[in-house]
Amino acid sequence: MSADRIDMKRQSRSQGRALRTGAMTRAAVGFRAHSGWAALVAVAGPLRSPIVIDRRRIELVEPGIPKQPYHAAEKLGLKEAENLVRRCTDTARILARRALRAVVDEMREKGRHDVVACGLLLGSGRPLTTLAATLASHALIHTAEGELFRDALRDASQHCGLPVTGVKERELFTCAAAKLRVPANELLRRVTEMGTAIGPPWTEDQKHAALAGWLALVS
Repeated sequence: MSADRIDMKRQSRSQGRALRTGAMTRAAVGFRAHSGWAALVAVAGPLRSPIVIDRRRIELVEPGIPKQPYHAAEKLGLKEAENLVRRCTDTARILARRALRAVVDEMREKGRHDVVACGLLLGSGRPLTTLAATLASHALIHTAEGELFRDALRDASQHCGLPVTGVKERELFTCAAAKLRVPANELLRRVTEMGTAIGPPWTEDQKHAALAGWLALVS
């Protein structure tokens, strides 16, 4: 028997052990955040070829809360702006925690899947500074809004005791190709096919969230 075949058998046994927690299959959740909401995709199964087990949109704002809080705060005095951003931040965190907890519990109770990690797509904007400086820059306003909702998802993951694997979105396929040892074009084909069984919508939001979840599953 060749060394390659022996290594593949060892890898298969190792993956089989990694796939299960007790009698439950390991799963991971991937997020792609937007202003006021996020795409969530849960994946599970073989580490080399996971499947999608859940896909949903989670809301991160309530009625009366602006989806673009920094844009809304731009028109206010600094104190009012601080209060608005704080209220939006608190609301986003509460909703993110509630939504992720519901997914984790549902996966465990109905699907026999144990969510063990989260993947989060990150932005590539400049580091944030003071609120006053942020509100004076349109580019920083966009960066701050993305960070607010990504931070809410990160907080929810940590609140649920789940480690977070963050990856800059523009580096997603490069990082995934290196981590998974699969060419980027092949990865794109695979994540596109992952949506076949679950059906539409399966846009860039879901594809990228699924790949983020896949990275979290193998990390």
